[in-house]
Amino acid sequence: MTQDDIQLLYEYDRWANNRVFQAVSTLSAEQFRRDLGGSFRSVHDTLVHIVAGEWGWLTIWNEPSLSSAFVTDLWTRIDTLFNPNAFPDLSAVRLKWAEVESEQVAFVNRVTNESLRRMLPVRETHISLAHLMQHLANHSTYHRGQVSLMMRQLAAAPLATDFAMFLLEGRHGSAEAQ
Repeated sequence: MTQDDIQLLYEYDRWANNRVFQAVSTLSAEQFRRDLGGSFRSVHDTLVHIVAGEWGWLTIWNEPSLSSAFVTDLWTRIDTLFNPNAFPDLSAVRLKWAEVESEQVAFVNRVTNESLRRMLPVRETHISLAHLMQHLANHSTYHRGQVSLMMRQLAAAPLATDFAMFLLEGRHGSAEAQ
């Protein structure tokens, strides 16, 4: 992946996240927190998990002295840092999301083709920054799909967040490959 690819991917990620927030804003507080028995109990908990993942990977990418121990420690602490109870409602989740998104935009804008090749320690191996950034966007997409299913279970209307929809609706003049 190139710098341009990553920037487009993260523009899409922000667009899709905003579409999800638009859709879930129609839910009542009870629906937002209702336990639907998924891998994350509710729409609320799933959104907190997504923002936790985006914050966690961004923290790793920004760490100047990155080590496997740092990564392991961070993932151990993330459940405490992003306990769903710390974000009581949609407004609280959105506020944290805006903070993470702002830092993420700054990071993505600094990415270069050279920095994307940087190898980062993850568990027992090393993975390129480009592949980790691609992983995070895929992770968020996966969980946005879960939110879409939960919306249907709640008899609410989800909004499409497909990449093609982004190209057609969100990037009107940029639908052609560059």
